[in-house]
Amino acid sequence: MPSQSEIQETITARIVEGLQSGIVPWKKPWKNDPNCGSPANIVSRRNYSGINPILLDLAAQANGFTSRYWATYPQWQQLGGQVKKRPDNVKPGHWGTNIVFFRQVKKTKIDAAGDEKIESFPLMKFYTVFNLDQVEGEKLAHLRPSTETTAQFPDFTEAEKVIAATVADIRFGGNRAVYTRPVGSFPNHSGGDFIRVPERVQFDSQHEFYATCFHELCHWSEIRLGWEGSYALGELIAELGACFLCCQTNIPSSDDLSNHTSYLAAWLKSLQDDRKFIFKAAAQASKASEFILKFSRPKVEVPELQEAEA
Repeated sequence: MPSQSEIQETITARIVEGLQSGIVPWKKPWKNDPNCGSPANIVSRRNYSGINPILLDLAAQANGFTSRYWATYPQWQQLGGQVKKRPDNVKPGHWGTNIVFFRQVKKTKIDAAGDEKIESFPLMKFYTVFNLDQVEGEKLAHLRPSTETTAQFPDFTEAEKVIAATVADIRFGGNRAVYTRPVGSFPNHSGGDFIRVPERVQFDSQHEFYATCFHELCHWSEIRLGWEGSYALGELIAELGACFLCCQTNIPSSDDLSNHTSYLAAWLKSLQDDRKFIFKAAAQASKASEFILKFSRPKVEVPELQEAEA
């Protein structure tokens, strides 16, 4: 079994390779279909969180998968499906997609005084999952994305609801999108703590407007979640969090990466220098998106914690 450092190196290498080849896994095309969207486990129906949505989006883009549903080989069998045979053009070991789970493991230690102490630490483990597009079975037909194409326009109602529920101080106008941090210690501050976003009509498309609002709301969440870190890491967290929020509210993400090219070199360098960089960003982005969503939703899907939910 690979060690945690080996798992982190393998995953980081996959993401670096994707970025270098022009695949940005968190910039996901949008489809107005309930069976498309954020990657989810078919059994629990919970969205994957942390690093796993990035890994699954990388696999989906590389292989042209359209379904949002994933599961382990036994789970598909239990539902009456059968994973297809690996195509000849796919290398052995590359037909399934590896995702990771962290389980809290407890260990008893004896301290210097001879007393027992129970320590808890996270243990990382690989699981292999398959997309519904890789599975055969008539019983699964109702779960597959529709092949019909109809002229549908995105509904921004849910996004409006999420943004309004935060009661964040958002000021519209100007030519910059930025969050101004408080002056002094939050929440006992004397100024700042507001978001500035250009007027809606200044954006080339409506989905860019909402993606920008979500990006700045992720920065707004930083002081509320007690997060501190580098500028590059903060921008990646906000970018990931905004994309997670767009998926949750059915907002299409843009294929235009011109606003993000300046960050790409810094992200790549950070990924190559620190194998934990993307794990930190993905975990914090999940926390930020869940924090923002909780204002408008009584319950938000929690990260998958049990092996059975892989």
